[in-house]
Amino acid sequence: MELKLKKLSDKAVLPQYMTQGAAAMDLCACLPDTPVTIPAYGRALIPTGLCAAAPQGYALFLFARSGLASKHGVCLSNGVGVIDSDYRGEIKVALCNLSDTPFVVEHGMRVCQMALMKVEQARIAEVQSLDETARDVGGFGSTGVR
Repeated sequence: MELKLKKLSDKAVLPQYMTQGAAAMDLCACLPDTPVTIPAYGRALIPTGLCAAAPQGYALFLFARSGLASKHGVCLSNGVGVIDSDYRGEIKVALCNLSDTPFVVEHGMRVCQMALMKVEQARIAEVQSLDETARDVGGFGSTGVR
């Protein structure tokens, strides 16, 4: 399958799968001249310098990089970013710094992972009742804690 990407800047870095078995490709920051410092407990919108055209029936999903999250407390502000197949604007990454020290994002730094996944739009059907299951309405912690 082909994913069409357009560079908005000569400095933009095309994403790459870092291993043969990688499910997602790494996206890099595309910064003009100066790094971006995300203050402690702060947020920043990081440009990638890229636009994409996901095929119809697919979407691009942005996920935190585990190394940035575990070592520096840097993750996505919105948990998971969703880039719809009809969006053609620049892909930007909303990062938040959950640590008590500033974090510096430099040009070319791998800031998140991007996965192409099949999606479907559901036909919404309002009903008066739902089928019962063994779990039924059991919520948080209802299947046990481990």
